[in-house]
This record gives sequence, C-alpha cells and structure tokens, in this order.
Amino acid sequence: MTRTQNPDTPRAARAVAPWVRTRLRTAPGAAAAFGALVLLTAFLAAAFPRAVDAYESAGLRREITAAPVADTMVRMTAPQAGLELPEPARVAAMRPEAIEAVYREAATRLTDPLRADLAQSAYGVRTGEALIGTDRWLPRPDAVPPRFTLAAQSGLAAHATVRNGRLPSAGPHGADARTTELEAAVTTATARELRLRVGTVLALSDAYGAPALTVRITGLVEPRDPEGGYWSAEPLLRTPGLTATPTKPPQFRWEAGLLLAPEAAPAFLGIRADAQKYWNFAPAIGGLTAADAPELVRGTAALEDGPGLLRMREIAGGNAAVETRLGAIAADHLATREAISRIVVVAAFGMAAVAAVVLAMAGGLIAAGRATELALLRSRGGSLAGIGGRLLAETAVIALPAAGAALLLAAVVLDGDGVRLLPAVYGASAVALLACVAMPLRAVLPLRRARAHGERDDLAAARPSRRRTVAELTLLLLAVASVAALRRRGTASGSPDGAGDLLVSAAPVLVALIAALVLVRLYPLPLRYAARPAARLRGIVGFLALARAGRSSATATAAPLLALLIALTTAAFGGSVLTGITEARDRAAVLAVGADARISTPGDALPLPAGTERSVRETDGVREATPVRIDTVAEPAPAPGDGPALQKPVTLIGVDPGPYSRLARLQGLGAFPAGELTARGPDGTVNAVASPATAARLGTGPRRIVSSAGEVTVRITAVRPDTPAAPRTEFLLVDRAALTAREPTTLLVTGERLPGADLRAAARTAEVTLLSEERAAFTPSPLQSGAERIYTVAVLAGALYAVVALLLSFLHAARERTALLARLRTMGLTGRQGRLLLGLEALPQALLAAGGGILVGWATIRLLAPGIDLAQLAVASAAPVSSAGGVSLRTDGWSLVLPALAVLLLAGAVAAAQAWWAGRRASITELRAGDTR
Repeated sequence: MTRTQNPDTPRAARAVAPWVRTRLRTAPGAAAAFGALVLLTAFLAAAFPRAVDAYESAGLRREITAAPVADTMVRMTAPQAGLELPEPARVAAMRPEAIEAVYREAATRLTDPLRADLAQSAYGVRTGEALIGTDRWLPRPDAVPPRFTLAAQSGLAAHATVRNGRLPSAGPHGADARTTELEAAVTTATARELRLRVGTVLALSDAYGAPALTVRITGLVEPRDPEGGYWSAEPLLRTPGLTATPTKPPQFRWEAGLLLAPEAAPAFLGIRADAQKYWNFAPAIGGLTAADAPELVRGTAALEDGPGLLRMREIAGGNAAVETRLGAIAADHLATREAISRIVVVAAFGMAAVAAVVLAMAGGLIAAGRATELALLRSRGGSLAGIGGRLLAETAVIALPAAGAALLLAAVVLDGDGVRLLPAVYGASAVALLACVAMPLRAVLPLRRARAHGERDDLAAARPSRRRTVAELTLLLLAVASVAALRRRGTASGSPDGAGDLLVSAAPVLVALIAALVLVRLYPLPLRYAARPAARLRGIVGFLALARAGRSSATATAAPLLALLIALTTAAFGGSVLTGITEARDRAAVLAVGADARISTPGDALPLPAGTERSVRETDGVREATPVRIDTVAEPAPAPGDGPALQKPVTLIGVDPGPYSRLARLQGLGAFPAGELTARGPDGTVNAVASPATAARLGTGPRRIVSSAGEVTVRITAVRPDTPAAPRTEFLLVDRAALTAREPTTLLVTGERLPGADLRAAARTAEVTLLSEERAAFTPSPLQSGAERIYTVAVLAGALYAVVALLLSFLHAARERTALLARLRTMGLTGRQGRLLLGLEALPQALLAAGGGILVGWATIRLLAPGIDLAQLAVASAAPVSSAGGVSLRTDGWSLVLPALAVLLLAGAVAAAQAWWAGRRASITELRAGDTR
C-alpha cells in the first residue's frame, strides 16, 4: 500500500528548491556577466577617490621639496640679550647650552602636521650684519671688499667632512665679550673663490670701519648633503656669491660665510654688529598628506602671528620672531588643487553617469527577459513586495560580493600615505546599491497595473505623459542654468555649500541628457518619412527594417541612446582637455625660448663671441639663425612731465626686419610686416614695434632711448603682445641698422632636429637653450599628471561603457530578431537579405547616436569653453601661458569623429554577427506554436 505524505510536514517544505540558487543555476552566464559589470563599475568608483588622494598628497610633497629649502624652513630668531642685563647673564644666554635648551623645547611645540626633521635642523648664533674683510689680497670685483657672515652653528661635525685641517674650537674656557681672536672653518667652495687655505688669518671690521675680529682658518670642510636643510637654510655658509651694491651703477662684491665653534658665540657681544640667535627647523614631509594642507596653512599662520608665536616667545624671549614660506607654499598648492579638481570632477560626473545608465540597462535587460515569468507570478497572487524582495536577493547575491572584491582590489592597487578608505567605501557601496535595486525596480514597476497581452510600447505609439514633460522641462532648466553658470564664472569659483559646484560640474552630462531626450522625441519622424518611399520599392528588406526600427521599444531606445551620448560627450570633452594641455605646454615652451633654439650670453649683457653666428649657421639641421641685439636696461631720455613709471628701464631689441619678421610669423609670436621697421619718419625717427605696456608708457610721439647700443629716437607705430626675442617681457623692437653698436647678443635658431651637442660646440662660451629640452622640462607635477590620468581613464571607461550599452541594446531584442529571421527564412528570405535586414534595422539608431554624439560633443565644448581655463592643469606655473591669454578649451576633431565612427562600425559588426549566428541555428526551435516572441 502506498503511503501518502502530508504536504505540511517539514520533509515536504525542504523539498522546495531555493529561489536564489535555482535562478542562478538557470542563467549562470547572465549572472557572471552582471557580476563582471558590477565589479568593473565598483572598482572605478572606489579607485577614483583613492587615486585623487594619492596624486594630491604626492603633489603637496612634491611642491614642498621642489621649493627652495630656505623657503620651507621654519626659522625662529631672537636678538641678543640687551644691555640692561649684566654681562655674565648676556654671555650665558649666548652659550650653546642655553640655545640648545630652547631648540629642544621649541621642537616639541611644533604640532602636527608641522613636524620637525631634527636630522636637518640646526641652531646657533650669527652676526646680524656682515663683517667686512679688510685684507688687500682678498678678491675684490669692482674694487669692493668682500663681506663675511659669521655663524656659530651646531652639528658641523655631523654634516661636514673635513678635507684639510681641523674643525674650529673656542679654547678650553670658551669665548666671552672680550674675545677678539677666533677660529673658523670654511667650505671648499668658499676657500676656492675667496683664496683661503688652512692658516689664513682674516682681519674683519664692522660696517663703520672699526676693527672687529681676527679669524684664523683652521679647516676646509665638504658638506655631506649640500642640498639638505642644514646647509641650504643659510646658503652663504655653503657657497659664496656675488652680490650687487645698491649704488648706481651697481658694483659687485663677494659674500661668504665663516663657520665658528658654538662656544665662540659670546664673542659677538663685543662687536658693533648685533648678533642674532636662530633656530632652523626643517619640516618632516614624509608623512604629509593632502588632508594636511589646510591645517598646514593655519598652523604656520599661527606660528608667524598667532597663538603659536606666543608659545614660542615663552621659551625664546618676548622679541622672538618666526618666519616661513611653508604656509604660502601649501596655500598655493590648495589653490592649484582646487582649480584642477573642479575640472577633474567634470570627467568624474561623465564617467559616473554613463556607468549608472549602463548598470540600469543591464538590470532592465534581465527584467525584460523575465517579464512573462513575473507577470505569471503576479497573476497567481504574488505581491509586489514579495516579488521585489526575491529579485533583490538575486541581485544582492551577485552585486555585493562583486562590489566587495572591487573595493579590496582598489585598496590593494592604490595604496600609500594619505589615501583614505572611507570615500572608496562610499563609492563601491553606491554602485552595489544601484546594482541591487535596478533590476527589481525595473521588473516591479510594470506589474503595478494590468496590461493587455501584446500591448505596444514602441516609439511610434508612445505618447509622453505630463509628468515626463514636466521632468524634461526641469532637466532643461537645470542644463541651461549649469551652462550659464559655467560660462559666467567658470570652474575657478563656487558656492560656499558646494551645490553650485556640482551643478556646474554636471553641465556636460545635463547637456547630453537633454539632447538624448530631444532626439528620442524626434527619432520617429525621419523613420516615417523614410518608410514611405521604401514601401514603393520592389524588395521588402528596406521597408521592413525601417518599420521595425520605428516599432522598437521606447525604453530600449532611450537608455542606449542616453548612454552613448554621455559616453561620446565625455570622450569629446576629455579628448579636448588632453589636447588643450599638450598645446598649452607647447606654447609655454615657445614662450620660454622664442625659436627652436636660443643662443645668448648670460643676461644678454655682452655680444656673442666673434664667429659664433657663422659656426651656428654651418651646423647640421640649422635652417636659419636670426641675430638680435638685446639691451635690458635701456632708458627713455627724461622729458618734461614724465612720471616715475617712465623712468623705468625698457628692453630695447635691435633686429634685422626681414629675417626677424619671418621668425615671428613662423613662431606665431607677434607677427608684423618687415616694412613696419624699415620705414623712417620724415624727421629721422625710427619706427618701432612695442609691447602694450611699453606703448602705453612711451606714447606714440618721438622718444629718445639711451642704451649701451647707442642713442636712438623712436616712434611706436605698431603694438604686439609678444615677440620671439623677449616673449615674456615688455619690449621695444627697432631696426638693428639704426643702432651704433650692432653686434648681436642673441641668436634665434630655427631648424629640424637640432643637435644640442653640435650647437653648444658652435656657440662656444654662449648659453644654448633648445625648444625640445624646454618642452621636456615641462614635466607635469603629480597634481597635473594625476588629473591627466583621470581624464584618460574617463575617456577609456566611457568608450567601454558605450560598447557595453550597444551590446545590451542588441541583446534586448536578440531573441525577437532571431525568431523573425527564422520565420522570414520559411518565406524565402536569403542569408544575405537577413544580414542586410539586421544591419539596416540597427543603422538608424547607430546613426542617431553617432551624429548626436558629434553634435552634442561639439556643442558642449563650444558652450563650456569660455568658463574653463586649463592653465593650472597644463603647467606647474600657469604664468607663461596665462600671460598669453590663458588656455581655453578647443574642439578636437579626432575626439569627436573617432568614437562616433567606432559606434557605427561596432553596430554593423554586431548586427552581422547576430545574423550569422541566427543563420547557423535550426529554425524549428524558433517556430514553436504559441511562442509569443
């Protein structure tokens, strides 16, 4: 007898197949593809903020290390003790023990992120005014005696290697205010330039000419780290230099440093050169991150004039002062970072928008494939919440592990100091949330109301509802507002709450969105007009393809079109940004050199050596060498009514009009006709071409110019913003034949692949600057290179998502197309006609996307170009290109055309592949009775 089992028992409940596991086993390929899409999208969302943190932190550290070390040091100084104190107290305050005690305490009061690198920090006492070397054998350019700065600095033995002699000392009992004979060491560079050696005795006097100290050189030392903070904080202690006196004309003299023992500092109390105690703290930048920059600005401001200074004065005295340019460097970094980030966010918005649309399309494709199943569940009593919950569980099982793996991968790939994890978690979580809810929402929303079987949902029958019209008008207003805001104030400023910044950054996406909505509304019209003449043809392929294109689902058309337009707009915008950056760097290099090569004497002060011009012209690769005479200190002759501005020097440039005008036209730097300079006035005045500021100063009347090349009376007849001989400065251009001294000081060389070694050999002692080397020197900082990589990834990711969107749009109707081809083959349709049918059916949407992408990309760049300046993104110092009018966004034809052509080719390839695959399958499976496809 058969035993009947109660269906309510637990055994029967366990026999029910789990929903999620069953669905995943049913379509493993679709689940894997969806998981891969979520993995890619979540990785990009998690990697973006980490990449930004990485390059911003590297940029801050790079800007600090690239700045002069003296600017980054935190320097605290205090004057020597006053005469109101007894001498023993004044001497005790100058002892190294007292100075070191302040140093140790001050180091502990430097709070994060301003930490001191004690290995490169130092303290000591130095002369407030340099002492004059009175020995006649010392080198004296222009007969001016050298000056010496004396410093009793700590740690000399640890930072220098003794090459000859020994380190100085102050004797067993040290020095006091009555000590007049001291020992000192000098670096080998100082000894070489000042003719010093071990045993040399220097007689030093103060600024009033009274004898001050006698110093004996006991050793020559070599710095172990010449570029470190210990030596670079006081560069004169390491390397002597020639300085100009404030007299007219200026005279040059040597200035150098003498290194004393720390115990010798009290000797400064006995001379009339107020001594200065100092504490130099080198910043420890190894752990600095981008998040530390604002606090670094505030912290240095407090140290220089705030609560931090008061804390330092508690230990160093009431007259102590702190100075550093570290805060200014950090502030400049913040300004550059803000300008760059506002442009980078535009790329991020485009990439995020196209990724979101593609994710929603993927969910919609899965939901559309299961529409019949879900409608049956709904008709059998399934609740919307129950169906949505099961679908949410399905997608969560796929999306959450994929997003978690993407987050882990982003954390491993992009790791380093200052890279935060929380923004990456937010990005991956947002992708996981969108992936989880896209398919359930797309599947559940149509189930809210009953629909007749076979109810049309195509573009021809779709009628926009009032809600859709209101939503589209709202988006249109937002797009107009964002474009207007971007054109008016650009990306350089924003609203305090950041809402205006987001609206401005979303301008390209909003423009693409509005264009997609407009094109979807207009899409059926050309199809209807094209179908009428196609219906009169003998073949049915053309008419059938156009009819099917017009009967395509409105949802299946709008989403791919939106994704493609955003992707093409992002590619066009990103390509134009990258092209603009390259052009700006090329322009900056031209502004720095003026030609393919520049050969000149230092400061253009002396003529080129005889025979240089001939040797350069004979060098291989040189096409033309244009000689010019440059005098940077020419002065306008005084005239009645001249103000102080007219007494400033002007750069006078003598040129050969014919060759120089060709050079200016070739380089695009202030081109002018040669006759502009060769013409002379009736009173003998020389015509001149001037920069705008020079023309405003001198006016258009005759002016006499006094220079080392002779006197010349000029009349400004043309104004140009720049010129090859002086592309970055104000200038006055005249015919070289009008000058008394015509020997060239500079050669501007043009040619192809100029050999630097040969040019330098031909130039002899002159300086050679190559355009190629100057262009290579514009190495982008981490901020700029990081932003470039973001734009490159945005363009590539947009292209990839465009491909995915195109594939999804074909997969949406793949089964229907396959069934159609099977039915038509039974009616005599050939394989060639089947391929032509699918190709023509895909052509209208592909043409719409490609043509719309080109049009929208072009319009977006034209609309947004006035509000975007790429100067900060192009070069580290935006001054060279900003002075030439900034770097505006320009349309890049290749970025517009190539992606659009790729869309057309890919659409045709996919259609051909689908027709080929459908032709290989047996038709019997596609012709089952009752199949609703």
